[in-house]
Amino acid sequence: MARRHLLPVDHHFIVGLLLLTASTGCIDAVSYLALDKVFTGNMTGNVLFIGFSLVGAGTAPLLNNVVALAGFVVGSIVGGRIVGRHAPKGLPWSSRGILLGGAVVIVGLAVYWMIVHVLSFPAMLTVTALLAIVMGAQVSAVKPVGNTDVTTIVVTNTLANLARDSRLAGGTGKNWFPRLAAVLAMGIGAAIGAALVQHVSGPMGLVGAAIIFCGGAITLVTAHRRLHAVTPENDTP
Repeated sequence: MARRHLLPVDHHFIVGLLLLTASTGCIDAVSYLALDKVFTGNMTGNVLFIGFSLVGAGTAPLLNNVVALAGFVVGSIVGGRIVGRHAPKGLPWSSRGILLGGAVVIVGLAVYWMIVHVLSFPAMLTVTALLAIVMGAQVSAVKPVGNTDVTTIVVTNTLANLARDSRLAGGTGKNWFPRLAAVLAMGIGAAIGAALVQHVSGPMGLVGAAIIFCGGAITLVTAHRRLHAVTPENDTP
């Protein structure tokens, strides 16, 4: 009986993670297009940009990408400390606090950007660092969910696993839907962010990302409540 109840709960978790993945795509679109060619969620891109810059190739600024990389690492470390290593499955209170704080930071940055209109270079670095911290902390916050197919910040491994385990590659095609959905969510989020930046403004791109981010957080909280309604643990709301 419990197993029959857990299936929709798992689906709720996946939907929440997919929404956070879409918000990452949206934020990365804003950061790359409006914050001078830097990613605040996709650190693979930043590592490549840093490598290019060190040998004088490419057009991405070195300092911006170093700031984003450092911010992401700091956010992951702090988030990991807050959540801890033995958090119960789901979305414990510590994780909820991190996601709530992240939403507040994203909205606050959007409002500040609207007020000043044009970011100075120091302000741009600050916005970049704070967004990267939020993205890094988000990774730690959703770790207790335990889903390795939807990581919320990168889809390279997801895409590789989707292809490797597909029937075309001789596999069983297991978990194909959440993996494919994660790739699509990242792309759709990026398209939304790019459209908002191009046709409205960078701050509105962050507002769009904040809406998607909050939708993901709320969905995860709902999934956690459903999970512990079936299997009560120490961290019940």
